[in-house]
Amino acid sequence: MFAQLTILVLAGLAGPLLAFGRRGLIPVVIGELIAGFVLGHTGFGIVNSATQPLPVLSAIGFAMLMFSAGTHVDIGSPQIRQGFARGVLALAVVAVTAVPIGLLLDHSLGVGHPALIAVIVTGSSAAIAFPILEERNLAGPNVAFLIAWVALADSVTVVVMPLTLAKSGNPLEAIGGDAAIIAAGAFALFAASQGRRVKFAADMNVESLQRGWAWQVRISLVLLLGLSTIAQETGASTLVAGFLAGMVLVRLHESDRLTVQFTGVANGFFVPLFFVLLGAELNLRALFTSPSRILLAIGLAVAAVITHLIAARVAGHERHIATGLAASAQLGMPAAAASLGLSAGLLTPADAAALVAGGCLTLIPATIGSLLLARGGPATSPAAPPGTTAPHAT
Repeated sequence: MFAQLTILVLAGLAGPLLAFGRRGLIPVVIGELIAGFVLGHTGFGIVNSATQPLPVLSAIGFAMLMFSAGTHVDIGSPQIRQGFARGVLALAVVAVTAVPIGLLLDHSLGVGHPALIAVIVTGSSAAIAFPILEERNLAGPNVAFLIAWVALADSVTVVVMPLTLAKSGNPLEAIGGDAAIIAAGAFALFAASQGRRVKFAADMNVESLQRGWAWQVRISLVLLLGLSTIAQETGASTLVAGFLAGMVLVRLHESDRLTVQFTGVANGFFVPLFFVLLGAELNLRALFTSPSRILLAIGLAVAAVITHLIAARVAGHERHIATGLAASAQLGMPAAAASLGLSAGLLTPADAAALVAGGCLTLIPATIGSLLLARGGPATSPAAPPGTTAPHAT
């Protein structure tokens, strides 16, 4: 087991190595996926992602990935409130235009999941877009609109997407599970907010800091795993559980120390492991030998760009090209759909590979969009990440 984990952790180093340098345009996850391709079904077959305990570790990594994405979305932040109205309009336009595109792609290529295609096209990626905005220190009304739009798209599609891949024919069961997760998350947020007033909580945090107990990290993991348990028991998705847990944490405005500690656990081991194992599970050979699935990957990327450009223009945005391109970034949602679809047996290897490939292709126009925003938009001094309310927020 340790030998296999050593290989996987070494493979995960490909992500930072390929993304190294301030001008590096390759996201870390691309390097991790490439390493997985080499080790798995596409390449040499060294890693079998179905061998225990790899599925368990991958599931935890997936939950932590969505947790990290959720920490980029603070629904109470001034930036999201500032661009909320136009963000809602843009999301509605993308959703409306994505439905016929989903039907067209599904009918033309025989995928069998038109709703899934429409949801993926509608989505954006806060985990990709927000770090780019933070790194370039972008601000102003253009960025406020983009932040609100991406946050709303992420929040909505993260709930809807698993319903399109529900194992049962009745989506009400999954909807009920999502409702239970949201209710539990809201209760956890209320309880944590009230618990801060108790002297014991403050004293425990101080002593944990002095004695290295990582108390807040443990509590955060309890929240994440608890919501994931509800998802598992109710037929909902850990995608919703992880995302909501991250949103709860960012609303509590915890310290930078907690951010660093949790990031170390997630981005240092579990999240890279998830992407390497996902790459190992995907079979690009099936994609390359299926012209229709190559067209699906290209079609998804083109559809995402076109719909987001239209939405930015309809929303009346003065820099609609730059904003529409930046909002079209999609990687976490296609990766999540591929993982869920493969585990449930609802997607073929070629289908799953096409979804991830399409998401990777959107990173090219999204990067161009962020560069255009950086050239024409005002920059600020380093502050809080987009979507947060304080410099120390996660």
